[in-house]
Amino acid sequence: MTTHLNASGFTRIGFIGLGVMGEPMCRNLARKAGLPVIAFDLDAAPLQRLAADGVTAAGSIAQVAASADVIFLSLPSGEVVHQLVHQPGGLLEGARKGQVVVDLSTSPVDTTRALAEALLQRGVLFADAPVARTRAAAEAGTLSVMVGAEPQLYERIRPLIACFASDITLCGGVGCGQVVKILNNMVLFETVMALSEAKAIAERAGVDSTLLFDTLSKGSADSFALRSHGMKAMLPGDFPERAFSVRYARKDLHYAIKLAGETAVNARGAHLVDELFGQAIAEGLGDQYHPVISRLLAARR
Repeated sequence: MTTHLNASGFTRIGFIGLGVMGEPMCRNLARKAGLPVIAFDLDAAPLQRLAADGVTAAGSIAQVAASADVIFLSLPSGEVVHQLVHQPGGLLEGARKGQVVVDLSTSPVDTTRALAEALLQRGVLFADAPVARTRAAAEAGTLSVMVGAEPQLYERIRPLIACFASDITLCGGVGCGQVVKILNNMVLFETVMALSEAKAIAERAGVDSTLLFDTLSKGSADSFALRSHGMKAMLPGDFPERAFSVRYARKDLHYAIKLAGETAVNARGAHLVDELFGQAIAEGLGDQYHPVISRLLAARR
């Protein structure tokens, strides 16, 4: 189904960052938004694949900035977002009054708010819209997106975000989307740690872990983490690379720990998970799907 979005005042979409999540989101925009899309990535392979959906490949960030009036970013970290915006030939240099930038990445809150201010000085509006759920959800267009933006801008970009998301929440002003996303991930990681502990204890106490997780799913311990990370990853021991790896998870967790410090909260659970993530990386598991920490707890004596 194609949605025509000229009522929002946009005529061409830009997309920068075509990784695990960015490529399917860009594809859904190209297929559903009813607007031309121009995209840029350092890797030519996703650009070649997206050509079949009518996406135009840009040769530089500057070309995207010059061509599009709304630009989506899907990048590995807030540090990369900051570099892309501020580098020579970056978005800030090429920004034009009236443009809109939407950051789908997970970034630190202070970085996000500083970026919004820098762009606003050039007349560019900014929204943070970090995404949750999996690559499969990105492909199906069923992501959850947490938006930090002024209500008027939110209403303009919401139809575009709906091309790749089934749940869209306005969390408050700029930076509030990042707050909610960072805390979403912190709670997920802590839940995965609790499931890992429960699995290790059950096995040593003579209870089958499959039976344990199935029974937990029927009671008050049920959760998305149990059904997805527990049943689909921990039980079969399936921790692929190019999923949400320990390294990426730890990056997001550090954003949560930083935010906890800034708000004077002693996030003890987050620090414990960080210790496990650090151990996993030290033992060569950093590129595997982050529930791999269950192996560490199972092996400890």
